[in-house]
Amino acid sequence: MITNFDKLCADLERQELETPNGIASPSTYAQLLAIYLYQNDLCNAKFLWKRIPQNVMSSSPEIVAIWAIGQKLWKKDLPGTYEALAAYSWTEPVSNIIRALEENVRERTLNLIGRSYSSIKIDKLISMIGLSREATLQVCQDRRWTLHDDGMTVNPLPPAQPAPLHTSSEDQLFKLTEFVSFLEN
Repeated sequence: MITNFDKLCADLERQELETPNGIASPSTYAQLLAIYLYQNDLCNAKFLWKRIPQNVMSSSPEIVAIWAIGQKLWKKDLPGTYEALAAYSWTEPVSNIIRALEENVRERTLNLIGRSYSSIKIDKLISMIGLSREATLQVCQDRRWTLHDDGMTVNPLPPAQPAPLHTSSEDQLFKLTEFVSFLEN
């Protein structure tokens, strides 16, 4: 499924490649860097950071602020990531991507917690998802995670898995035949 950000990413990459002097606008670089972070494509984000000209970086503190988020993500520093997300007053083309990035990081973290922990301290959960205690308790309630009587520990539930796709025996046989045919040729 192609999202609006995927289409925007492709457009921005094309803009970067087609610029007459080889240097895109700071807005193009900022949006593209933020989208790479949103997509959790840290390698492309790092390569983009390395190819942004120094004069563009010095003229755009927003790009530097976006890369500060990327560095925190690279180091898997979740509390630092949320601090970096809140540390800058984002301009309009980038602010939507940053909001989506924050939601995406939080959702990925919650899903990972649900799959990885049978219980977790509430303070640890708060630092991992970057919300207030009240908002964290609401997230727990929305996900049907149970809070212990002591109010200090949460029992997460794994995220719901999508229903497996059932393929007919005929489809499986066709795929196997194609694969064997490929191997023989």
